[in-house]
Amino acid sequence: MFYKTMSRTLEIAGEVFWLAIIIGGCGWLFIHKLKNSEDPPKLIFKWIFTAVIIGFVFKVVVPGFKTGGYDAIFSLILMLLCGLAMAVTWRHSIIDLVANPIASLYDGGNEPPEPKPYYSTAISKRKLNRPLEAIVEIRKQLAKFPNDFEGVTLLAGIQAEDLKDLPSAEITFNHFCDSPDAPPKQVAAALTQLADWHLKLFQDADSARAVLEKIIARFPETELALQTAQRIAHLGGTEKQLRVAQNRQPVFLPAGVENIGLTDSFEHLIPAEIHPEKLAADFVKHLELHPGDTEAREKLAIIYARHYQRLDLAALELEQLIEQPNQPVKRVAHWLNLLADLQIHGGADYDAVRTTLQKIIERFPDLPVAEMARNRLGRLKLELKGKKETPNVKLGVYEQNIGLKYGSPR
Repeated sequence: MFYKTMSRTLEIAGEVFWLAIIIGGCGWLFIHKLKNSEDPPKLIFKWIFTAVIIGFVFKVVVPGFKTGGYDAIFSLILMLLCGLAMAVTWRHSIIDLVANPIASLYDGGNEPPEPKPYYSTAISKRKLNRPLEAIVEIRKQLAKFPNDFEGVTLLAGIQAEDLKDLPSAEITFNHFCDSPDAPPKQVAAALTQLADWHLKLFQDADSARAVLEKIIARFPETELALQTAQRIAHLGGTEKQLRVAQNRQPVFLPAGVENIGLTDSFEHLIPAEIHPEKLAADFVKHLELHPGDTEAREKLAIIYARHYQRLDLAALELEQLIEQPNQPVKRVAHWLNLLADLQIHGGADYDAVRTTLQKIIERFPDLPVAEMARNRLGRLKLELKGKKETPNVKLGVYEQNIGLKYGSPR
């Protein structure tokens, strides 16, 4: 008797346990559906109507089937009517249940979109010349998405360009750049934009240089630092161009040549070219101040090779560029190909040019530049043969110890 009582108690406890799980699961499902429903009152009505239909089926329809005869036929009709009422009530949910798995493959299903800031209102207010209101809208978005680069850039742009308040723009960018999670490329872009404003708004090359030097100090020996050093090397020319653009003076053109069709010679009309000797001297002076200017060093190498016939000096200049760390692959391959061009132009033999091109393959064996080098090696003998068939023009004798004095490549 005791064991029967215990067995019955355990059976009731198990039934209560599973009933609690079913009720809890149904409750969680109802709450989840209610939160995600576009029309909660309508969904609640459907549940109540469904509960009434189910109660009616168990109370009226099911007993009719048990009785048999005409009651069973009548119960079948009632069952069909109840099924029709349920289908009409839940038709949209049934369609969604079938169609959503397929549609979600294309539109992402019911997953909520990734939250992101929206600056359309701020941009519209800025276009309407209401910068202060635009700043308010931007700060609302930045409160939700701190350090969003698009919002920070837009805010600093309004401060610098619309309100002419460069110090505030600098504070905005510095706050973003001081964040430890700020991506390096975005930090460099922010500081570069700040330097541009120093040049554009105030023609202040010194302040622009100071800002750009922060990039080099923060990301030393990186591609960002190399690009920034190149930018610093050309700041003087940019500042001069901006000043000329802002202080435009009337340009007086000389009178044109009369009866140009009857002129015997046009040599006096050809503008004087800058002599390569002067260009080389200017590049040497420039590189003493800005040794990281790759553009100037490349042009100097071309002058050494083609004008002075000094392939050794040209090779020294290009080797300095090639051996610089963190240079982009395309730039290194370009300089090696340029060295090969100069070697061919300067009369180097097949082995010397082949060695130069082979360096591209050894450095970047799996990249497209290596495949291009292999193709060029395949037709290298034709290139050299074509160069030998072209007569060389002797340019004259020049002083041999020109340009920078090298002990070994820096």
